[in-house]
Amino acid sequence: MIEKTKTEGAVSKMRRQLVFAVFASLCFGASAQQSAIDTYIHGSWDQLSRSMTDCATLADTKLSTAPILYLPAEEKFPPAVLAMQRQCKVDVRHLPRAIHREGELSPNEIPMPGLLYLPNKYVVPGGRFNEMYGWDSYFIILGLLDDGRIDLARGMAENFFYEIEHYGAVLNANRTYYLTRSQPPLLSSIVLDIYHADLQAHPRESKVFLDRALPYLIKDHNLWTAEPHLAGSDGLSRYVDLGHGPVPEMADDSTYYVDVIHWLLAHPSAATAGYLRAVDPAAKPSCTANCLRTSAEGYELTESFFAGDRAMRESGFDTSFRFGPFGGSTEDYAPVCLNALLYKYERDLASIETILGYRTAVRWSRLAEQRQATMNDLMWDDAAGLFLDYNTTTEKRSTYRYLTTYYALWSGLATSAQAVRLASHIKLFEHDGGLAMSTETTGVEWDAPFGWAPTNWLAIDGLQSYGFDGDARRIAHEFSSTIEKNFARDGTLREKYNVEDPDANVAVSAGYKTNVIGFGWTNGVYLEMQRLLTAPAATKP
Repeated sequence: MIEKTKTEGAVSKMRRQLVFAVFASLCFGASAQQSAIDTYIHGSWDQLSRSMTDCATLADTKLSTAPILYLPAEEKFPPAVLAMQRQCKVDVRHLPRAIHREGELSPNEIPMPGLLYLPNKYVVPGGRFNEMYGWDSYFIILGLLDDGRIDLARGMAENFFYEIEHYGAVLNANRTYYLTRSQPPLLSSIVLDIYHADLQAHPRESKVFLDRALPYLIKDHNLWTAEPHLAGSDGLSRYVDLGHGPVPEMADDSTYYVDVIHWLLAHPSAATAGYLRAVDPAAKPSCTANCLRTSAEGYELTESFFAGDRAMRESGFDTSFRFGPFGGSTEDYAPVCLNALLYKYERDLASIETILGYRTAVRWSRLAEQRQATMNDLMWDDAAGLFLDYNTTTEKRSTYRYLTTYYALWSGLATSAQAVRLASHIKLFEHDGGLAMSTETTGVEWDAPFGWAPTNWLAIDGLQSYGFDGDARRIAHEFSSTIEKNFARDGTLREKYNVEDPDANVAVSAGYKTNVIGFGWTNGVYLEMQRLLTAPAATKP
């Protein structure tokens, strides 16, 4: 196959560049180390790019099924798809009917899972993730803009518009089994970053892009401010997945749900009482497609647990104990992260409508002010000096300290006084290698001791935006150093890092146990941190 040969050639070239880059970093020190990583990142964008002309796009290593490409029911076969169908010998089908809103078509109505068509080239995270993801793409696009790849970044934004128009929402990713959930709402940030990056060179085209984006942004925002995404009656929002049962994408870690059962049986508590129910111990263990077991030791996981499990995956933080063990109660919470992102989304919409000359911009500012007031009332814990998630069932703030409290800085939500308090508590999460996700070590990947590029960057960028330049630079240096140490050891950028011990390998006890290489959002965040660290130091007013 022509495309396969091209891909293999690109891989070979990338390996040669990588060998040279690692050799240079070992021989010539820190500056060469950074140069080696730059070389790796610059080459990785094309290596991680996928399109409907590339046979490698369709592979799904998470499932063992043959690859299938699905077109929207109303879409004619594009020429590129016809060419790929012939070249790759791939099965191409139409979805059974048109989709107008999220969850309108259940994945259960699609006999075989497959890839959902997108019109433009996109960058995948890497490793097992061979599709375009919702929130990953924001940090990937930051890196693309740093590298001057504006056309590729804009094409990815256009793909999100296409998803909203034809699949009902910005999806977790463009696979059929993700049709029931979205991911953290960052599309307004994507659009504005692309607009500002291209404004000087192409002012007219940038404004046209902004005008085209606006109705899609409004529809995306509306998804989060209506049922079932409303969290109680206070106007806040929550994560929720409209599907049912276990998620098929865990098929490549087929013991995950069994691991959860074992842990729950060993740690019984009132908080997890609804997660398990007894079944006939003599019965054959249940097994979904790809043999994803959901029962063990005479127990099976309940639909209540799966509702939380799925909502947790919409949050992007899969897996954490932040919303109960293994996220089993995620849908019961109004999270700081989601509502801070929506606050920024509303401010972004006000800015966009102002740029476009619409007189209705004030409505978005009012919505943002209302959300800010409610979050201050329900989520700001003055004694802790942190924003904490709000449980709408118990009507109490969580006591789980989580790094997403710093989304209040990145979004501009925090007052100056709150920012001082938040900055004073950064040491709760800070370690030699950067910021950990939480203060709790649970064995799963979105808790301590693990640190991730996106949440480190949002905290760093938020701290700097409020004038805490020293804190921002220190943490950027710590996390960059962790990336550099690991790159020197294995020649790649990783999905996550052990920030408590930057020299240690990542060891996860349950959930996604691998540390995926690639890695799209780490690439983008590393470039952003280097831009910050090489810029003149800011002085406080």
